Amino acid sequence: MAKTKHPFISYSRPFVDEETMIDKSKTFLNWAEERRSVRDFSNRPVPKEVIENLIMTGSTAPSGAHKQPWTFCLISNASLKSKLRALAEEEEKKSYDGRMSEQWLKDLEPLGTDWQKEFIDVAPWIVVIMKRIYEVGENGEKNNNYYVAESVGLAAGFFLMAVHNAGLVALTHTPSPMNFIAKALNRPENERPFLLIPVGYPSENATIPDIYRKNNDEVIHYYE
Repeated sequence: MAKTKHPFISYSRPFVDEETMIDKSKTFLNWAEERRSVRDFSNRPVPKEVIENLIMTGSTAPSGAHKQPWTFCLISNASLKSKLRALAEEEEKKSYDGRMSEQWLKDLEPLGTDWQKEFIDVAPWIVVIMKRIYEVGENGEKNNNYYVAESVGLAAGFFLMAVHNAGLVALTHTPSPMNFIAKALNRPENERPFLLIPVGYPSENATIPDIYRKNNDEVIHYYE
């Protein structure tokens, strides 16, 4: 049976003149440019309510057919974090010792990354974003989700900008393969790990690589 069509309600945004719009967009760009991926975390506590708010901001992202095919797993348990670190390092060591191509390793070398993932233990919160491939109905039937990777990627982006807005830092970690995460967290069969993201304050001695982002000419192709 087809679902009843959602009622439609009025929606509007306050008018913003061109000059103000340019100023607001530039201000936001300059602020966004300050966001960086950080690997050196402090263990300083962050209120749970803050992380919940950040997650729910991520959950405002658009999604295919409004299915919202994501689950955010919020982890602070020290034993579980240590277990995840050990499992992640096991996979990462295999990758650095032979799975990755020479070109991949060469591209990573300037960033100073390696198989050790101390941040999983140190950061006060680990957020694992799971993508839900399908939904399970009341009678156990499978209901498709659509554009799952695209939808969950958008939610992750919203979440990362919310982290930056809160004055915190994060890192997108993608150990490969990631099946061990679903097993360690005892997630259902319809969920797959998408990202493991430590969240917290940077350590007092945190450093980041001195890199640049692509400029307009490298990012934008105009059709005017």
